[in-house]
Amino acid sequence: MAAHLCLIEDDDIMGCALVMRFELEGFQCDWFKTGKSAAEALMKTRYSVVISDILLPDMTGEALYMNLCEQGERLPPFIFMTGHGSVNQAVRLLKLGAVDYLLKPFEPNHLLGMLRELIAGQEPGELADAEQLGISPAMIALDEMLLRLAQSRASVLITGESGVGKECVASKLHRLQSGERPFVAANCGAFNEGLLEAELFGHEKGAFTGAVKAKKGLFEQAIGGTLLLDEIGDMPLSVQVKVLRAIQERQIVRVGGEMPINVDFRLMAATHHDLKARVEQGAFREDLYYRMNVIQIRVPPLRERREDILWLTARFLTQACKAGGGRRKLLSPAAERSLLDYSWPGNVRELKHLLERACVLADGPLLTPELLFGGSAAEADSSPATTLGEHMAGHEREYILRALDARGWQIQETANLLGISRKNLWEKMKKHAISSGNEMA
Repeated sequence: MAAHLCLIEDDDIMGCALVMRFELEGFQCDWFKTGKSAAEALMKTRYSVVISDILLPDMTGEALYMNLCEQGERLPPFIFMTGHGSVNQAVRLLKLGAVDYLLKPFEPNHLLGMLRELIAGQEPGELADAEQLGISPAMIALDEMLLRLAQSRASVLITGESGVGKECVASKLHRLQSGERPFVAANCGAFNEGLLEAELFGHEKGAFTGAVKAKKGLFEQAIGGTLLLDEIGDMPLSVQVKVLRAIQERQIVRVGGEMPINVDFRLMAATHHDLKARVEQGAFREDLYYRMNVIQIRVPPLRERREDILWLTARFLTQACKAGGGRRKLLSPAAERSLLDYSWPGNVRELKHLLERACVLADGPLLTPELLFGGSAAEADSSPATTLGEHMAGHEREYILRALDARGWQIQETANLLGISRKNLWEKMKKHAISSGNEMA
């Protein structure tokens, strides 16, 4: 079946030429001349790629894109084109999730190459609700790993600093494998020893004071689905013994009960601790560690994947807008710099909470560094000595180098990973003085 393109272009000559070329190349193309008509079609039709002009008669292509994002629509890849572009606009659109930004006049073969690569990378079997974890090379690689792990039921240990999104990773792996089956998460650091045991194993009526009726524990609630033991490094040793036995035998006994109950689920665990070090310290059982650590996933901190900061910001601002029932908030250029330069000790959780607070405190639609960081805006290093263009160029170079490393410096594979053409990648490597296989000084 031919790929279905959405072209938004008000110029008759340009639009007609592109439609003819697309159809000659075997694509199916719907052509719209206004943002409103395109928006209506995008709500009804699933397109492979959208190619949109910036300047339209009724709105800008950027406004169209932002409106669709605000409505929570699952959008196809967007390629923008314009004869009146700016670096700041290009950076803003790319950080909001656009695939590329072309200046007119451009070489049609370049656009066609991009389209083929984007369409080739769209997996028909991919789950529609399996949301992307990020746009950085590290998170793209993690997404690919989860697709592989979904074919196995081996135990998974997810490690990473507090706030990086370990439970989000576990939840996505569960959706990829188990769909609508139960996903049960237990925070092992939130209960004392006695309460944690009752929470995990359940209890019979009269097992202790206040147990007025029998209750299923989280092991039973997870039958047929996934059980995530979050912050397992904080689990008391006495409970670790019972958890290990339950995992090995796939049976539990409720607190105050006698009859064994069969339980079957996929086991995941998460921790911000170095479990191997805790084993050496005698704070964690070695046999339970090896039982959990069949496959280990490390979720990198936000400071190691700065490409995701503005991408996550756009999504959190959309969520905050929906929750507050108000107008979408936008970042000032200085606010963008402050977010990119901050060290994020609290990782993704800190970013989300910071944006939620700023949206509540903001009087208007624009978020400033002062709204984001309050009196500590200066401490956030939000006023670097470089311009935004220079700053983003530096991050683009780092992004490309990491992608090249991730794909063993295979140019075509790296271009596919980045969602750009081979020629575009070579041009960017030349621009940033990156040689094939070795970084130039």
